[in-house]
Amino acid sequence: MISLLSENDMLSAMDLSFELDVSVQTIRADLRDLDEAGLVQRRNGTVRLRQQSENIGYLPREGIARQEKQRIALSVKNLIPDGARLALGTGTTVETCARFLASHKDLFVASNSIHAVCALQHAQGVAVELAGGAVRMRDLDMIGTPALEFFSKFNVDYAVFSCGGLSETGRVMDYNSDEVTARTAIANCGKNSILVMDSTKNGLDLTCQTGNVWDFDVVVTGATFSKPILQSCARHGCRVIQI
Repeated sequence: MISLLSENDMLSAMDLSFELDVSVQTIRADLRDLDEAGLVQRRNGTVRLRQQSENIGYLPREGIARQEKQRIALSVKNLIPDGARLALGTGTTVETCARFLASHKDLFVASNSIHAVCALQHAQGVAVELAGGAVRMRDLDMIGTPALEFFSKFNVDYAVFSCGGLSETGRVMDYNSDEVTARTAIANCGKNSILVMDSTKNGLDLTCQTGNVWDFDVVVTGATFSKPILQSCARHGCRVIQI
């Protein structure tokens, strides 16, 4: 739905129902959730994508695509064995991944997300290192230069991280340069880089961009990528897991 709205200035619930092949009632319920989360703006029977200079609050984001995030987390859990060394980034999808990974044993985890660390609290034999620096209170995380310096110290098996959005051409987007810095640092410290993103991020046109989705080893998502993006992923050895 987000991708369709990014391609059109304004659409009606009927338009979205036709394009997505679901009932108008389902579309309206989804639009109410997206409106409450601050992702779209509804007016006079139509809806448009709300342009944002920064992401919405953490708590509203937790309710968006909740079941999809759980399916993403289950897929990530199946990719990672007991005893692995991990770097975990920030965001609600990564936190969900951390919650599912808590059933693993003897993990080593480096993270800049307090939410992710708390999700791993009862994991058997887990060892955790948390980034320092100023805390971004909205998300309870540390981004920017502190994250860059923190993750540069580690060489882990898997780096799991999210992004603010993905452009129609496959460019990876974020809301600000500090988020770009943190994501780049996390991806670079892992032997296997895993990008996790729910379908609401597909087609988002945000302020900052760096790299392409096929720069990573694995992408786990509920989004439907275009044929050119899938072809580029295949050429560059990026495995796309669509849940």
